[in-house]
Amino acid sequence: MDFVFMLTRDDQTVEDCLEVYDAIRPLGITHVGCKDVGVPPAVLGELFRRIRADGATSYLEVVSTTPEACLRSATVARDLGVDRLLGGTAVEEILAILKGTAVRYFPFPGKPVGHPTKLGGTPEQVAADCRRFEALGCAGVDLLAYRATEADPLALVRAAREALSGYLLVAGSVGDAARIQALAAAGADAFTIGSAAFDGSFAPRQGLLVSQLKAILAAMA
Repeated sequence: MDFVFMLTRDDQTVEDCLEVYDAIRPLGITHVGCKDVGVPPAVLGELFRRIRADGATSYLEVVSTTPEACLRSATVARDLGVDRLLGGTAVEEILAILKGTAVRYFPFPGKPVGHPTKLGGTPEQVAADCRRFEALGCAGVDLLAYRATEADPLALVRAAREALSGYLLVAGSVGDAARIQALAAAGADAFTIGSAAFDGSFAPRQGLLVSQLKAILAAMA
């Protein structure tokens, strides 16, 4: 299972994301991302340049709440050459923006609402979305399982896994080792962590961000 370190806190990219990325480079984390809000596109471009230079995979997650803003973020992802675009629900429109590029798209299944985003929808609805998105040409989905408001998070993960042949990434509120291990058992291909590393809640007795990330990596072993 892949660990995607998100340079984000409270669903926004941290303003010093470039300095943070340089500080954690020695850990060799190979999947790194951020949100489409919090810093300007020029900063995102430099961040993705550094991630590419290290041979890692870059992620941009859309958390903008209006359709127009989501499409603008997809255009930014295309223009900056991010490897993987996460989130959003305007699937056909975003795929049209990304057509002809190497950007792989992973939309939100279910009913995401608000910011920070919560996830409505049943396992059956999530499974139906997964099948539809894959048929449209998506590389997988970005499932906000632990933000669920209507269903058991792991039931959503299992439903998505059964419906999906592509990449199943689980984002949001993956805050401890038990959740990482439960996601692995349920069939997730990847998970993201941002806030739990920055606020020190993943490993409460560790004070440094680097120590939090080492604890996350150890939980995957």
